[in-house]
Amino acid sequence: MVEQVNSEMSRLSLLMQLETMAREADSIKALQFMMVNETRHLIPFRQAFLFASDVVNKNKFQLKSASSIAIIDRNAPFVYWLETCLNHLHEESNMEGIQYLDAARFSEEIKEEWKEYSLPFVLWCPLSLADGTNLGGIWLARETPWEDSEAKLVKRLADTYAHAWFALLGKEKLTKKPHYERIILGSVLFIIISFFVIPVRISALAPVEIVARDPVIVSAPMDGVISEVLVSPNTMVSKGMPLLKYEDTGLRNQYEVAEKTLAVAVAEFHKASQAAFRDAQSNANVALLKAQVELSRAETRYAMDLLEQVDVKALKEGLLIYTDKSEWVGRPVQVGEKIMQIADPKKIKLRINLPVEDAIFLVDGAEVKIFLDIEPLKSISGVVTHASYEAALTPEGVLAYRIDAEFSDLDTSKRIGLQGTAKLYEERVSLFYYLFRRPISALRQFVGV
Repeated sequence: MVEQVNSEMSRLSLLMQLETMAREADSIKALQFMMVNETRHLIPFRQAFLFASDVVNKNKFQLKSASSIAIIDRNAPFVYWLETCLNHLHEESNMEGIQYLDAARFSEEIKEEWKEYSLPFVLWCPLSLADGTNLGGIWLARETPWEDSEAKLVKRLADTYAHAWFALLGKEKLTKKPHYERIILGSVLFIIISFFVIPVRISALAPVEIVARDPVIVSAPMDGVISEVLVSPNTMVSKGMPLLKYEDTGLRNQYEVAEKTLAVAVAEFHKASQAAFRDAQSNANVALLKAQVELSRAETRYAMDLLEQVDVKALKEGLLIYTDKSEWVGRPVQVGEKIMQIADPKKIKLRINLPVEDAIFLVDGAEVKIFLDIEPLKSISGVVTHASYEAALTPEGVLAYRIDAEFSDLDTSKRIGLQGTAKLYEERVSLFYYLFRRPISALRQFVGV
């Protein structure tokens, strides 16, 4: 009994501390950070996401802050999933009060991604004012079900958070610059606007790598385990040269068994053929035994074909490119899996991964300047030959467009694998567009228009 009273007193003390911290927050960002990180001291959870109501459409929500994450990437898949999940829920049901959420309440599409982006049990608590104005809500997720006593504490704390948030919003609206500052700001803006009609070239920076042009991919011809890699990486190979070898114990045994099975089938067929002149029953079995012989021959040929693929050979002459022998020896591979590539070191091109947030409009033939890491003070000219329409994740986890480019003047001294930075140029635009392209894009994402 005493322990229960002490526990309740401790929770009450934590609740009062959090309410005090919320009222003392000096900015909205500080308050939002506190909501998703400090609340776990009172209510245990694993994930916390804070959403704000859209300024135009009150039924739309945007993710503003997340626990243990300093900066929210608007292009991240989990951000899109969370906003879609919450907005669909608001369109289909009444979400004014505190809600217990799980995957069962959503569509099949959302259910498939629930395990990847959220824990099983979610508590949704809206941040509403006394007059019904909704500022947003908090999404709390964990592995265990929520208790009603915990939901009541979260509701009490959410009311305090909403009040503090509204107070900070009002404070920011009431803050005005002195008269002389407005005059200076107006003068600066006038000077800047006078230059907005100046045409400038818009550009973007992106990582670049020199890769092989039209390489031959060495892929796994069958499922199995690689027993030995015969050629070191970055070695010149000739056509027909063995590159690697599969573990062939099982395949050889399979071939020997198929041969013996074929021999038995042939013997039975010959025996039945000789007896067919004297025995009608044997004559009836000749056709069946002949089919078994053909089946055994097909199985033997198949086993032989597999055995012949144990040694993977080079399909052309060129430079063998792969990571390291130790990464492939003893490793199981599946048919079609890329293992190596053979390239002509003189046939190279540029591979550029342009992040989505830095994307500009590119056409074939657009100018590119390359600054390789080994020669940071020297630029190399190039032209765009292809730009993908769809963005994809790079090995570094960045959503980017793949762009291929070629050197304006081919320099065979540049080898495959060199990396650096590419500066891509678009057509000329106004200085206004050049300066405010990103702010306008961010505003459209915020407003949703």
